[in-house]
Amino acid sequence: MPVRIITDSGSEYKSSDHPALEVLPLTVAFGDDVYREGVDITYDQFYELLAEREEFPSTGQATPFLFQEALERAREAGEDVVIITMSSRLSGTYQNACMAATAAREAGLDTVRVVDSLNMTLGERIVVQYALQLVDEGLGANEIADALEASVPRVRIVGLVDTLEYLKRGGRISAAAGTVGELLSIKPVITVTDGEVIVLGKARGSKKGRTLLHQEIEKVGGIDFDMPGALGYSGLSDKTLRKYLEEYRDVWEGGIAEEDLPISQVGAAIGVHVGPGGIAVAFFSRA
Repeated sequence: MPVRIITDSGSEYKSSDHPALEVLPLTVAFGDDVYREGVDITYDQFYELLAEREEFPSTGQATPFLFQEALERAREAGEDVVIITMSSRLSGTYQNACMAATAAREAGLDTVRVVDSLNMTLGERIVVQYALQLVDEGLGANEIADALEASVPRVRIVGLVDTLEYLKRGGRISAAAGTVGELLSIKPVITVTDGEVIVLGKARGSKKGRTLLHQEIEKVGGIDFDMPGALGYSGLSDKTLRKYLEEYRDVWEGGIAEEDLPISQVGAAIGVHVGPGGIAVAFFSRA
């Protein structure tokens, strides 16, 4: 049976990126204005609104109805399905996908598997990318889902936040801590562990922050270049990411050609919290 991969837009993918892929939009709201990511609003437009609007934005899940519609399209096309969602500990999207999958099985869809990426943004993206590679290799839905579930524990994402303003505005840190951190030019390095976002460390200044980011990559034994990887930036410019790549060329030299570096702009799911100027690296660890 042909296989369709369904994911949410938190994976930083678009449906047009692969013929076997369907991406369901998350929503981002500025006050009463609600936009479907990748449908009503581009990433650039989101960051422009983030800078212009006084209201702090909120993000919404991919609903059970969206998953139901997508699964019905797959059933009509005679396709098996693997759904990949952002971490169940960060969003209700996984639970919504499970509800829709149960209903789809009852309606006659033979095979539908739901995989919790236990990650978000670029971490989720490389799980989806791996799934698409397995589709291209001709594997079936159950084989793909089994391979993804076995590989998810190896996914690593490490990010550097350039400003504390948005963490402060969103209530993720106290106003006092945010103000002091900004005065000291604190740059937090964050990751996703067991499906939840944690702070790995804090550096004073951008250069020390990039060094700490590099050290955290080394701690997990480096990057498995035989598996998908992704680099990303938040905001309208990838300048900070390019600076990081130039400073730490040894991370990727010998593993991937510079022109093939997989660079993506990250969207609203993480952008509302980190604001512009953030950078991230997602990869599969060697062990």
